[in-house]
Amino acid sequence: MADNEQLAQAGAEQAEGPQFALQRIYVKDISFEAPLGVNAFTKEWAPQVNQDINTKTSQVDENNFEVVLTLTVTVKLGDETAFLIEVQQAGIFAVAGFDQNQMAPLLGSTCPSILFPYAREAIDNMCARGSFPALMLPPINFDALFQAAVQQAQSQDAPVS
Repeated sequence: MADNEQLAQAGAEQAEGPQFALQRIYVKDISFEAPLGVNAFTKEWAPQVNQDINTKTSQVDENNFEVVLTLTVTVKLGDETAFLIEVQQAGIFAVAGFDQNQMAPLLGSTCPSILFPYAREAIDNMCARGSFPALMLPPINFDALFQAAVQQAQSQDAPVS
């Protein structure tokens, strides 16, 4: 019986600690453009792929945050754009009990890491719908991107000597 009481007490203490939960994942915006039209299919397929990434966080209420991961993929054949896809993959995350030093990497790295596979699938799906070859984006190290952004922000705040 004592074991059950200890487990219940441990569960109650854990519930009072930091909490992180995914509430919803959704596509906020999606765009596909094929400026070359039918001419894209008559050219030799030797694509040059450029990928841009951005994240944005906004507080919905006291414990809920919307994180939007924006991926823009531009595929060129020579100097001409064969197609361009932009996906804004969003999520609502419930976050409570974390201090400010923990919140920044949680919202700036962990949440985009959760959203990325959904954005990657949406991009691949749009390629297929546009009748282009599959485009499976490689994994992204959001921890490294977050650390680089922090270092860049700190260097911009540093006095110039």
